[in-house]
Amino acid sequence: MSSAVADAIVIGGGLHGCSAALHLAQRGLAPLVLEKDYSGRHASGVNAGGVRTLSRDVAEIPLALAALELWHRIAELVDDDCGFASHGQYRIAEDDADLALLRARQAELAARGYAHERWVEPAELFARIPTLAPHVRGALGVDTDGAANPYRTTFAFRRKAEALGATVREGVRVRRVARDGGAWRVDTDDGAFVAPRLVNCAGAWADRIAADLGEPVPLEPIAPMMMVTGALPHFLDPVVLGTGRPLSFKQMANGTLLIGGGRRARVDRDANATELDFRELAASARTVCDLFPHLSGARVNRGWAGIEGRMPDDIPVIGPSATSEGVVHAFGFSAHGFALGPIVGRIVADLVTTGATDLPIAPFAITRFAARHDPTIAPH
Repeated sequence: MSSAVADAIVIGGGLHGCSAALHLAQRGLAPLVLEKDYSGRHASGVNAGGVRTLSRDVAEIPLALAALELWHRIAELVDDDCGFASHGQYRIAEDDADLALLRARQAELAARGYAHERWVEPAELFARIPTLAPHVRGALGVDTDGAANPYRTTFAFRRKAEALGATVREGVRVRRVARDGGAWRVDTDDGAFVAPRLVNCAGAWADRIAADLGEPVPLEPIAPMMMVTGALPHFLDPVVLGTGRPLSFKQMANGTLLIGGGRRARVDRDANATELDFRELAASARTVCDLFPHLSGARVNRGWAGIEGRMPDDIPVIGPSATSEGVVHAFGFSAHGFALGPIVGRIVADLVTTGATDLPIAPFAITRFAARHDPTIAPH
């Protein structure tokens, strides 16, 4: 069987894989992206499209802030505005418990020197969102956050990467990666590919690549669900997030309502399939109607879910392999990776081409899971 040679092989053609390919191509490399389905088939193309610095894990904040700067000039990077609009994101407080939680969050961030999240009093919140239910007590928000079109974004990154010299191969399932002399050999259903550098952006299947490299990780395949309604008259610009109840809610430019928030479908990763949980979808719909009573008669047109990878600590793996030279990981974004796509691609390119990056990625090291799999290491 013959082998095709590339400067770098990126496993996974979702947003992070295409972003990595774009940034690598900007550095003069000709990367090859291998995607088992098609770009945007799972997490990258079927998420809520939130561009959020709000409520990030503290470890993610520097990356999220850097990514937001790129989003606000995204057309300069990919020649497409990706449907990005910045109307803010607001996590609302419905009761005393929510209020206490959000106020504590604001105080914690202030103590760490972050001021991007601010408290929004009820009067201002209702001025911004007049149809919000009157029981809401205020919100924690970021005015410069926003949302984009995930499928459009993924393909904008792919098109730009290809224009700069990257190659994307769809319908190519990776079976095994192994060292082959001074390079990496990637065996697939469509032959073997060889490159000196390897990037693992394989999403919910990335743990299998890591296992081939001798660094297994406890990745959990999950499938967050989304719903969309028919078009309604415009009433909402910002993205509304829940606190005590899971919710991500926004009105699209065409008037439809996009409802998410992390409620999950059933997953069969090996079959590449999900099954919607209609009880959970109904719970999301009830939350929307509680917060926006005028929507009680809105009709849901369809629901869907894509498979993605969750890590036990709900933050991703980003960084070099601990066992294998020339390998960089970027996976496990745990249902909140879309907004980070532009900056993660840059970080990957930094690591591949120079071995370092100027952003703090130590918390995302794959080695943080080593004790879980090494029986000789006692648990903490």
